[in-house]
Amino acid sequence: MKILTPVLCVAALSVAACAQEKSDVALLRSGAGSTAGLHPQSQPAEGQLPAPRAPRVPAQYNEVPMSRPIVALTFDDGPHPELTPQLLDILRQNGVRATFYVIGRNVAAYPEIARRIVSEGHEIANHTYNHPALTSVGAAGLQRELTSTTQIIEQTTGRRPTNMRPPYGAINDRVRAAILRDHGLDVIMWSCDPLDWKRPGAQVVRQRLVDGAKPGGILLAHDIHPGTIEAVPGVIQDLKAKGYGFATVSQLLALRETKPAQPAQLSAPAAAGEQSAVQ
Repeated sequence: MKILTPVLCVAALSVAACAQEKSDVALLRSGAGSTAGLHPQSQPAEGQLPAPRAPRVPAQYNEVPMSRPIVALTFDDGPHPELTPQLLDILRQNGVRATFYVIGRNVAAYPEIARRIVSEGHEIANHTYNHPALTSVGAAGLQRELTSTTQIIEQTTGRRPTNMRPPYGAINDRVRAAILRDHGLDVIMWSCDPLDWKRPGAQVVRQRLVDGAKPGGILLAHDIHPGTIEAVPGVIQDLKAKGYGFATVSQLLALRETKPAQPAQLSAPAAAGEQSAVQ
């Protein structure tokens, strides 16, 4: 954890800020914080992180600007009938909350797993209904993919997603504007991609995620690959040993310390890597 300088901590206000920072990180590291505490449709419970002070304008994020050692674990393309429950068991045992970018048709196929994701305090978010590259579909197709997924998630879990991740990382100005303006969803990319879709082995996935972690980082993984599930306990163990806490994406956004940068185009290599994940 970064410590404020002695000069700053002399003032009573700064002392209070130091205490709040320690409290936030300890809460997240312990797993006590839950998505429900920050979700717009829920009231914050006692002991949970505070809700955002004012409504935010949706934006695109590859990471969240902050100095505190907190990261978001995110998992794409589920729910998977066997692997997602295994992952949920691991997260529960370690007291960690994550964000699941689910495919709408998979929610329809495995509604009980989607409900479990939410009931155990994780965030569930929009990853489209059929997983197309949104840059290759027209306005009507984009509308269907996002709306139908939001609807099936809300109908199944009672939770309306507040952010989404475009399949394959494929985004352009047209798609971004529609997501932000017409659907009011934050666009969430990532700061670390372990390329787990190439199936390099659990140890490699573990090392890449740990090495790629940084304050406010958004770690990408997929809960449809056995090696990824095998890697997760070690990732949690290693990051906790480094002093990191864990948050859902919405919690991370609520804790951001500065205004987000202007939406940035995803680099071509990263987009290509994500695209290959399901092909």
